[in-house]
Amino acid sequence: MRLGLDVFLEKGYKRVEGLRVGLVTNMTGVNEKLQPSIDLFAEHPAINLVALYAPEHGIRGDAKEGEKVSSSRDNATGLPVYSLYGQTRKPSQEMIADVDVLVFDLQDIGSRYYTYIYTMASVMEACMEYGKKLIVLDRPNPVSGINMEGNLVEQDVRSFVGLLPIPNRHGMTVGELALLFKNEFAYSCDLSVIPMEGWKRRMYFDDTNLFWVPPSPNTPVIDMAILYPGTCLIEGTNVSEGRGTTKPFEWIGAPFIDGQKLAKVYNDRSLPGVLARPISFVPTYQKYKGEVCNGVQLHIENRNTLHALQAGVALVETIATIYPNQFQFIQNENEKYFFDLLAGTKRLRKYILAGKAVRYLEESQQELDEFNKTRKKYLLYR
Repeated sequence: MRLGLDVFLEKGYKRVEGLRVGLVTNMTGVNEKLQPSIDLFAEHPAINLVALYAPEHGIRGDAKEGEKVSSSRDNATGLPVYSLYGQTRKPSQEMIADVDVLVFDLQDIGSRYYTYIYTMASVMEACMEYGKKLIVLDRPNPVSGINMEGNLVEQDVRSFVGLLPIPNRHGMTVGELALLFKNEFAYSCDLSVIPMEGWKRRMYFDDTNLFWVPPSPNTPVIDMAILYPGTCLIEGTNVSEGRGTTKPFEWIGAPFIDGQKLAKVYNDRSLPGVLARPISFVPTYQKYKGEVCNGVQLHIENRNTLHALQAGVALVETIATIYPNQFQFIQNENEKYFFDLLAGTKRLRKYILAGKAVRYLEESQQELDEFNKTRKKYLLYR
């Protein structure tokens, strides 16, 4: 298969001849030989690359989650690097004044919590407001483009981890999402999408024969990305989601948990495609830094039958049931629950505390059916 980047550099570059180009990318912007799109653009005789734009984690991926990124200058090319995860998340008029067209080349991980797709939406908004063109170079959805899971984000809990009404696992590529954003959510910029060649919707990333470049420090392997639509919800609780370990979003635990008991109770639920194994770990940062956490590792038994969101919700509900006095949903300084922002609804938190999370999954299916009708209009691959 061929990435949108490869197709663009071979023949799509003619769209930008004579124009000043800004590139929204980071370390994931590479071709099949792992050559960075920054270098490929800078060296291309017909591309006038004048600026770079960095999402969360920075242009080289050295910033932690949620850490503000400063604008800088790229050592390799000498080009200005404008941060889209610092003082602003949308390019200002000044930041794109010297650019005629912006090109977006970032690897998403297929879950709506991940901020790169909202960086794309913010770039679309800026292009619309300031009369700039946008070209999206498409990349695979690493957890395939068939299955969808979850609910649509409700208006009162929208944030940069859930900005638009799409499900937890959306089953779309960034190019398809760009088309959806433009036509359904009024991000009506001058948009072009360069599709991949040879990608099939059934493909997971390890079916593509491409090298996996982690989009952030906590996305090391494909199993993590497959589980992420469910286990990311742990972030909104006082249980460690495994940040600061070698298995983030696969290792789940806390000092108050008995891993043997949790694994047994969880496995007794007989959830499809997943098994829990008792473990202990010590995070090097974030929650419970330096403390022994006991809990479970979720192992994918069958990725085709696994419902990641169901697996994650069931784990949160199981912990809340076994440890009602220790388990907590985290509140911020405004007494808002981060869990609600991740879940895209306040319903799920209340259902979990009542031991009725299955109702959330049943209700979500109706929302998924409606979303799928809309989604089908923008699918580029069959």
